[in-house]
Amino acid sequence: MTGNENESIRYDCFRGCVVTDGEQGSDVTYRRGCCKLRDYDWLKGVPQEKYKDLYEVRFKNTRKGIYTNASGQSVKQGDLVVVEATNGHDLGIVTLEGPIVVRQMKCKGQDPDKVEFKKIYRKARSFDIDKWQEAIAREHETMIKARRIATEMGLDMKIGDVEFQGDGTKAIFYYIADGRVDFRQLIKVFAEEFRIRIEMKQIGARQEAGLIGGIGVCGRELCCANYITSFKSISTAAARCQDLSLNPQKLAGQCGKLKCCLNYEVANYMDAQTHIPKVSEPLEFEDGPVYLIKTDILRQLMFFSYEKGSLSDLYVLTADEVKEVIKMNRNGLKPESLKGDGSIKMPEFITAVGEGSISRFDKPSKKKHKHKRNGKKKGPKTDE
Repeated sequence: MTGNENESIRYDCFRGCVVTDGEQGSDVTYRRGCCKLRDYDWLKGVPQEKYKDLYEVRFKNTRKGIYTNASGQSVKQGDLVVVEATNGHDLGIVTLEGPIVVRQMKCKGQDPDKVEFKKIYRKARSFDIDKWQEAIAREHETMIKARRIATEMGLDMKIGDVEFQGDGTKAIFYYIADGRVDFRQLIKVFAEEFRIRIEMKQIGARQEAGLIGGIGVCGRELCCANYITSFKSISTAAARCQDLSLNPQKLAGQCGKLKCCLNYEVANYMDAQTHIPKVSEPLEFEDGPVYLIKTDILRQLMFFSYEKGSLSDLYVLTADEVKEVIKMNRNGLKPESLKGDGSIKMPEFITAVGEGSISRFDKPSKKKHKHKRNGKKKGPKTDE
């Protein structure tokens, strides 16, 4: 492949396609796995006559829709199709077909027998694709101008993205705002400036971070930019459940909100906590009370100390052993000392002092030792 051919290929991950610009126009092909909106069709090849004309069509970012094929043409996954819109028509890519589409609707709480579907008019032709690409080329410049206009009008909002309809007659302006914004005058200014129909759609900070992308503290791509399409509410209760330190700088993601990954292991921690006894008062032993210092929830280990609040001289007990001690205390009995029980060992802690020193990556220098003989420097050898 020559350099000129390389320069004509563009990857549009916002829409999941590859655009090849040639002398006869633009050629657009669907690229599976290009972005997070890919769905695996685990019902591929399963026949279904009732909903055989339903197709999932995706547009820019996370916008998708279910359409019925009224064109009479054979439509399959990966085809570019012209679909019905509120005003005019739009252009998208077919991502799912067959019975899996009905499953997707039911997951979102939609009844396929009660929904009025919009239509697929036809497969996209070359002039449809060229007009679509011309509209896409206007999106970035329109977003920059829209941000400047909103700033000049003193509105407390930020234009995060712009999506043009396939026919170029309408644009969706995605904006971020903390409160309610009166943008009626802004819509009039946008309509006069860009000569198109305007639709304003508010998105959250997490959706904005998904559009921008980036690398998280874990070293991997942001979850919101990789695969998350529906954002669930996250509270500090998820951090408390996992016994995490409530440090805002560590718990917040690049969007400024609580990290989405806080919800990943909540179910496991809640299940593990059901096997850990609740210790509201010190446990009584023959040589004195011991106090709960910390708990390893997943390993089912509980650390105790004879000094309240002290992190030195910790002794570890399993959750089952703690239950036995609590049962004995309720019956007026006290077990033997933790210090004298050979089966109970101190937890091993590894110090991290010195690990942060940057000099540990340097090679040790080899010092030149001067050899001395009879208190004098060793001289050159001479022939006798």
